[in-house]
Amino acid sequence: MDAVQEAASTPFLEAQHVTLQFGGIKALTDVSFAVRDRELFSIIGPNGAGKTSIVNCISGRYRPTGGAIFFSGRDISRLKPDARAALGIGRTFQNLALFRHMTVLDNIMVGRHHLLRNNFITGSLYWFTGARREELEHRHKVEEIIDFLDLQPVRKAVAGKLSYGLRKRVELARAMALEPQLILLDEPMAGMNLEEKEDMARHIVDLNEEFGMTVVMIEHDMGVVMDISHRVMVLDFGRKIAEGEPAQVFDDPHVKRAYLGEEDPPPAETEEVRRPAEAGT
Repeated sequence: MDAVQEAASTPFLEAQHVTLQFGGIKALTDVSFAVRDRELFSIIGPNGAGKTSIVNCISGRYRPTGGAIFFSGRDISRLKPDARAALGIGRTFQNLALFRHMTVLDNIMVGRHHLLRNNFITGSLYWFTGARREELEHRHKVEEIIDFLDLQPVRKAVAGKLSYGLRKRVELARAMALEPQLILLDEPMAGMNLEEKEDMARHIVDLNEEFGMTVVMIEHDMGVVMDISHRVMVLDFGRKIAEGEPAQVFDDPHVKRAYLGEEDPPPAETEEVRRPAEAGT
């Protein structure tokens, strides 16, 4: 296998036997999966299944107790979150983490901090160095994101005064400002109405297809997951119980039982026992 074929066969993101333990509680047990480059990959499961825990392991917020995380073939298990961001991993949070007192524009600009090249000294000579030109370049990139997410009407609004749906969109914009190759979305549509969900789903598909970002998404809305995901993984009590294309996964009896709440069908002998009684009535 030549170098090109080997690179193509290497998973873009891979978790190998990841275990996460807090004291005597195991949040994750032997979880393995792989995500392809430019794939839209969803993680689903009941509350407490370990979905956010595995995303935290990928982003660096948690360090796995066992196993390893690989990004573009590199073991990142021990890297700090800022080092992972520098490699091209961005994320949003289940609970909003915006600077509420800052404007939408400034919140998104914060997302580009690791791309800034000027330091304290050159920045202090704003008009005589490349600092001014660099800031204008970054603002241009931010304006492109604002246009893409239809945030023009609120670009100068204070983030804390926006509706919940708009704040979720601003958080997505800030994650996009990192220019990540991989973006982790933790329940991006939670708490939204139908119209807001449709808009967010469209934006997620577009950033996957138009921006070429690989997306790993936690989402509870099964309609959205079915419609936009390339593949799905299901967690239950910290263990992987299914992985594959959406239709295949949702047809899995383990998933129906654990996630959709369907019970096992009655045993065959139950029907046979009833027949004599029915015959005598």
